[in-house]
Amino acid sequence: MIIKNICCIGAGYVGGPTMAVIALKCPEINILVVDNDVEKIKNWNGPLNNLPVYEPGLSEIVKKVRGRNLFFSNDIKSAIEKSEMIFMAVNTPTKTKGEGAGMAADLKYVEACANDIARYSKNDKIVIEKSTLPVKTAEKIKDILDKKNSRVHFEILSNPEFLAEGTAIKDLFKSDRVLIGGDDSPAGKNAIKALSQIYERWIPREKILTTNVWSSELSKLASNAMLAQRISSINSLSALCEKTGADIDEISLAIGMDHRIGPHFLKASVAFGGSCFQKDILNLVYLCQFYGLHEVAEYWHQVVKINDYQKNRFAQNIIQYFGGDLRGKKILILGWAFKANTNDSRESASIYVTQKIYEAGANIDIYDPQVPKENILHDINIKWGYTLDEVKKRIYIKKESLSTDKYDAYVILTEYEDFKTLEVDPNKVFDGRNIFDNALYSIGKSQ
Repeated sequence: MIIKNICCIGAGYVGGPTMAVIALKCPEINILVVDNDVEKIKNWNGPLNNLPVYEPGLSEIVKKVRGRNLFFSNDIKSAIEKSEMIFMAVNTPTKTKGEGAGMAADLKYVEACANDIARYSKNDKIVIEKSTLPVKTAEKIKDILDKKNSRVHFEILSNPEFLAEGTAIKDLFKSDRVLIGGDDSPAGKNAIKALSQIYERWIPREKILTTNVWSSELSKLASNAMLAQRISSINSLSALCEKTGADIDEISLAIGMDHRIGPHFLKASVAFGGSCFQKDILNLVYLCQFYGLHEVAEYWHQVVKINDYQKNRFAQNIIQYFGGDLRGKKILILGWAFKANTNDSRESASIYVTQKIYEAGANIDIYDPQVPKENILHDINIKWGYTLDEVKKRIYIKKESLSTDKYDAYVILTEYEDFKTLEVDPNKVFDGRNIFDNALYSIGKSQ
């Protein structure tokens, strides 16, 4: 199949950057990114300094390809009709109710996406899972498509993203691997070949790994679980270091020099955040429970429990430093995004730590150079459960860079470069800065 038109359903942190790079590398292919969020599409078509996704290098690429062969629209019907290949890059949050609530992935957006594809398709399509999905989701998608539209042949591929926010463009240009899962049938092999040929425009062929669909789906969950496990492992040791007088940075260095382990994701942290790690591990836990593997489920669940423990421990260190009462204290929270070089605050440790400090009585200023004020207030309203009128009495969102205002404590929770050279009393700094390049933090109060 010759691919001339690609449709990507979902204009978020995965769909936007991925399609921009494909458009840049494949100028002969027209790419239409669609979403039912009118404001998001308006921002994708607006000023380059106000794109809905912030990634270093993204705006420069969008400037080159937007209006040439990359387009953003709310017209999902037309985009599906015209395309030969469709990427599904919609959100897959954790279920909040029903069977598997709190752990299983909520596939309502995936199912709605599949229903739209079935409804509007008039010719054969290659449908690609780009979102992180539980194993066997392709089966559900195929079932929906075949039942709703038997006139069209749909070939389902799994092509999970392995992007780290903040380095997504670099990751897309120089991927460790591109994973494509499909059926071992003539049609399946042809679909895999069509997608592989797109990536081969800039990815070496030896880095493109083909598997069956189920291996591809599970590989993404397993990869994120392994990375998160390393963070929780080193975080558990940081608590022991504080009790014994050992230095967690020295421990990390010593462990990381073992070539069998390596140095990556071994900096003790306030906690891992973002949209993937916790969601994917809980999904893995649910799958293990579903198949009766309860000991395996508990093993992976402990990774999340250590993450929650670490957030609480960091917050309690601050509260206990002031004798358990922060009333009358003025605290500056530096960083709201879950890591630097992104405007994504989903599951950020800042949300949890700031809530604990707020509930201990502190007056709080918050500054983040990338996360908009309305996003911060939305996180507070949704995650804390307080009304905005309530919190605004003691919380202020700073718009400008660091000022000469005096604070009783500076709590650094995102590893922005500007935060590494604070000209303040180091005894007032509770340091959550990233020292290396992995969105991981050095926990504890600076000396």
